[in-house]
Amino acid sequence: MAFRDDFIWGAAAASYQIEGNTQGVDGCADSVWDMCSRRKGFVLDGNTGFNACDHYNRYEEDVQIMKSLSLDAYRLSIMWPRVMPEGTGKVNQTGLDYYDRLVDELLANGIDPWVTLFHWDYPMALFHKGGWLNDDSSDWFAEYTRVIVDKLSDRVSNWFTLNEQACFIGLGHQSGMHAPGLQLATKEVNRAWHNALLAHGKAVKILREEAKKPAKVGAAPCFRTAAPASNSEQDIEAARQRTFNVVDDQMFNATWWMDPAFKGEYPQDGLALFGNDAPEVKDGDMDIICQPLDFVGINVYNSELVKMGANGQPEVVPYPNDYPYTHFRWPVTPESLRWTTQFLYERYNKPLIITENGLSTNDWVSLDGKVHDTTRIDFLNRYLLGLKQAADSGVDIMGYFQWSILDNFEWAEGYLQRFGLVHVDYATQKRTIKDSGFWYKSVIESNGSVLGSSNPLDGWRAPEDFNRNIKS
Repeated sequence: MAFRDDFIWGAAAASYQIEGNTQGVDGCADSVWDMCSRRKGFVLDGNTGFNACDHYNRYEEDVQIMKSLSLDAYRLSIMWPRVMPEGTGKVNQTGLDYYDRLVDELLANGIDPWVTLFHWDYPMALFHKGGWLNDDSSDWFAEYTRVIVDKLSDRVSNWFTLNEQACFIGLGHQSGMHAPGLQLATKEVNRAWHNALLAHGKAVKILREEAKKPAKVGAAPCFRTAAPASNSEQDIEAARQRTFNVVDDQMFNATWWMDPAFKGEYPQDGLALFGNDAPEVKDGDMDIICQPLDFVGINVYNSELVKMGANGQPEVVPYPNDYPYTHFRWPVTPESLRWTTQFLYERYNKPLIITENGLSTNDWVSLDGKVHDTTRIDFLNRYLLGLKQAADSGVDIMGYFQWSILDNFEWAEGYLQRFGLVHVDYATQKRTIKDSGFWYKSVIESNGSVLGSSNPLDGWRAPEDFNRNIKS
């Protein structure tokens, strides 16, 4: 049942969601999430990321927790305005040195840092200059990338450019649910989209040409995915089409990101759908965007269920109200990893790595001092079995990053949603490793061979005293 010998077992987090210490601490400047967190009603209960998990001060403790869970790798992100308060120009050396120390701490404990250059904390100073709508924005990102590469690439080998462009553009500039909270017309949304793609391409080029160690580069997009309602060839084809067809003017169409990045072109059905609102592609743009990538990263939490309709077109099958849902009201669909990876591998012929996958639940510390999140264990067990099915079918799966290592600030949901393998008491900052964390450790140490038990708790035991030794 084990995965391949060099399989990468990791966990992930994002700078703004865990670091805190954003309000001028050590020269850190505001991001658009700081800006929007001050807007009444934007974040649930008026929560902010100003303090979050205080990872900025507690990173050594948190790395020790990662080591105790036997992580091979940790996917972290860099907070752009912590490093460059104005977004360009002067570097805040104190902020940059923080990430320098974090990388050293990870490596000293046998954990490989996988660095994400941008995970939504866009400098507010650049937002005031137009943000992603400004055609200079890709050059701003390239300047920032060069600073990070110069500082960290002597030790960091694995890189992601952008995290979930569909969210920071689609939810941030179209629906307004996420920072910077804009509701723009489709033409302007696609302008921001195209500039972000240019930023991705320029960052990849800098990594290829200037990294001090050979760089492996990808991104961490998210988009609508689909799984077949049955194993019939017709339903599988319907799910494949649903995954790759541009079906609406939202930004969660897979090929709207993947085809430019991997094939150097926008898909024809998307161009036809958007018409005059499609991005303006200048000469040379696609040469910049379509840089060689080493793998396909993908954040996957759930999928639509699709069958082939009587008219020969994909048809979405609704999940019933009593279907298993997460605390976020996302359907539990273990087949997501099975089919999404297969479809992507067929189309782009690159190794796959799951850059995020996890479960939000309403966890709490029990009277015995532990967090018994059996639902998360069952969820991860099922999804990883789906991923193993894909690997067994011939899909080249490099690794898996669980989301997330810590409970954290969950954007517009504030602190309502808990995704972590480690419980955080936000009032005291006390960390408590959940049962799922110890279970995940057993999965890592067995390289997945413990998966598939009829009782997902079989074969592991949480150490009785470990959490007592974690600093309060």
